[in-house]
Amino acid sequence: MTTPPIDLSSFRPDFTAVIIGASGGIGRALTAALSTHPQCGRTYAFSRSGQVSGFGDNSRVMQARMDVTVPESISAGFDACGDNLDLVICATGTLHGAGLSPEKSWRQMDADAFAQAFAINTTGPALVAQQALGRLNRSHKSAFAALSARVGSISDNHLGGWHAYRASKAALNMLIRNLAIELARKNASALAVGLHPGTVDTPMSEPFQSNVAEAKLFTPQFSAACLLNVLNGLSNNESGGLYAWDGQSIPP
Repeated sequence: MTTPPIDLSSFRPDFTAVIIGASGGIGRALTAALSTHPQCGRTYAFSRSGQVSGFGDNSRVMQARMDVTVPESISAGFDACGDNLDLVICATGTLHGAGLSPEKSWRQMDADAFAQAFAINTTGPALVAQQALGRLNRSHKSAFAALSARVGSISDNHLGGWHAYRASKAALNMLIRNLAIELARKNASALAVGLHPGTVDTPMSEPFQSNVAEAKLFTPQFSAACLLNVLNGLSNNESGGLYAWDGQSIPP
């Protein structure tokens, strides 16, 4: 699998990017790609630890703490970024962990699991957007994006199951549509979209990779490059949608 070249020419030269979730597989790959791209001047890399190895000597990467479940942490992080942001990507998300596992039946649904999934997959990106959207560049193309998932599409759901995860991503997709409508009234240069990265070889997908064809299991670097190219090709007329790694629009 060859990582494609990254084109960011639709953004202004020396633009500023913000990655939330820079310690995750995709977030780290996005940070790495932006930190070496000639079009990007500075990248703010936020993670819960505040320090992701590999970027300490890169003067173009500013690292700091941010926890999307703590509103004060989000506002403090964006205060440090300032205004005129060109690209903000919320690359956080959860599928499984302590007290959370994809359900195969309605009998397995659990209130605490739903609360956890929505806190990280829906409310977290919402609070990030609350801080980010008003700071987007108004003079040049700018974008807010959140990692979503194809399984959050209601019309594309033919298998069922994974109730909390599907519901939290469906809610995120609706939220992005809402935000895009309001954003269009306030900043004609900006767009807000959801991104489906494909199935990426990260700890989050590891327990569910057995039925994924080798050609459909992407490296984080491949997925990150594809997502950045998708963002480069989108205009504000396409704001509010959910787009896959290959640029295809995913129906709600």
